Amino acid sequence: MIGNKRLLAIIPARGGSKRLPRKNILDLAGKPLIAWTIEAALKSMYIDRVVVSTDNDEIASISKKYGADVPFMRPAEMALDETTSIDTVLHTINTLESLGDKYDVMILLQPTSPLREVSDIDNSIFQLYERGDKSVVSVCEVEHSPLWANTLPEDHSMDDFLSDEVINRRSQDFPVYYRLNGALYVVCIKILLTMREPTLLLKESCSAYIMPKERSIDVDTKLDLLYARFYINNSLLKGDC
Repeated sequence: MIGNKRLLAIIPARGGSKRLPRKNILDLAGKPLIAWTIEAALKSMYIDRVVVSTDNDEIASISKKYGADVPFMRPAEMALDETTSIDTVLHTINTLESLGDKYDVMILLQPTSPLREVSDIDNSIFQLYERGDKSVVSVCEVEHSPLWANTLPEDHSMDDFLSDEVINRRSQDFPVYYRLNGALYVVCIKILLTMREPTLLLKESCSAYIMPKERSIDVDTKLDLLYARFYINNSLLKGDC
């Protein structure tokens, strides 16, 4: 709780991932991928309840083992490839309210962002409360400046690939660009339920919570998982974890 506001953490974890089957429960340094997010959320000084939304019995069992609540199973029609995160969030909020459990603030924690820390969670929540924003979204610095990127014509000509303003400039002279990293979405539930379009979360009184690139790994492919394992194992060797 913060400022007399009840806070709900939602961890969406359907069982039908395609690019990396069973990704939410694959091993990452000795525990299931989803466990990293559950444990960080449970350490938060502000979160009142950590709920996993899943359609999968194995994910539900593992989530409960690591301390999360799974008060209901997500219906099959809410676990399709076309189901969005916002669909899952609204379904979870509305179902909990129907059970008499109401919250003021929601934080969406994707289980595919295992390296986000409890400090990221609590600092982003405090940022929402301190600034009086409607939402806070996590970002990180891009790996390569988008000024070095462009589309290609059918003949793959590079004639107009870079603008005159970019050619012969050092990359360190470019402005810093950031990208959404998918690790944190904090929003006032009252605002979320009344929005015509969920994308307005990024346009109406929304602020960025900046995370370092090393904590912004998003596990969506086997290569992502291998990189996360490599990073964690090397951090353990250095005593950083």
